[in-house]
Amino acid sequence: MIPKSIIDYLDDRAIPFRRVPHTRAVSAQQLAHSMHITGYRVAKAVIADCDGQWWIAVLPAAEMLDLAALAATVGSATARLVSEDEFGSRFAGCELGAEPPFGKLFGLPVIADRSLIEDETVLFRAGSHEEALEMTFEDFTRLEGPLIASIGFMPMRGARGVGAELRT
Repeated sequence: MIPKSIIDYLDDRAIPFRRVPHTRAVSAQQLAHSMHITGYRVAKAVIADCDGQWWIAVLPAAEMLDLAALAATVGSATARLVSEDEFGSRFAGCELGAEPPFGKLFGLPVIADRSLIEDETVLFRAGSHEEALEMTFEDFTRLEGPLIASIGFMPMRGARGVGAELRT
């Protein structure tokens, strides 16, 4: 079940959304698979540390975060993925691994991959491994005001900065 704090956050800001129940899926790619949709229609939230500032990076489930692109975009010298052990308590009420992309609710800046603009609607993890949220990317942008940049890559193609930490 989606935490009440997330539903209240969206309702209080008059953001239209649709609740989407699904079979239990721990990863965003598993969510896409369980719903028989492409991993490019499901957005995942990845927590990254850029010179001590945590960011929520939002990108298609089918892609990986390009740490070099993230660091360059936010003007950081270093970028690394933050472990679930580190950030778990920051997302109260959410199941570990189902962090939503709502940075304003959790006091974190948000950066979204440019490719998400291409689809009218996007499916987000919303604190639950058994229910997701669907909304227009336009409404998500209005809600969060994310920085938009090319921060994802397809794993088969490779990218700069794939590793535990990146120094630019």
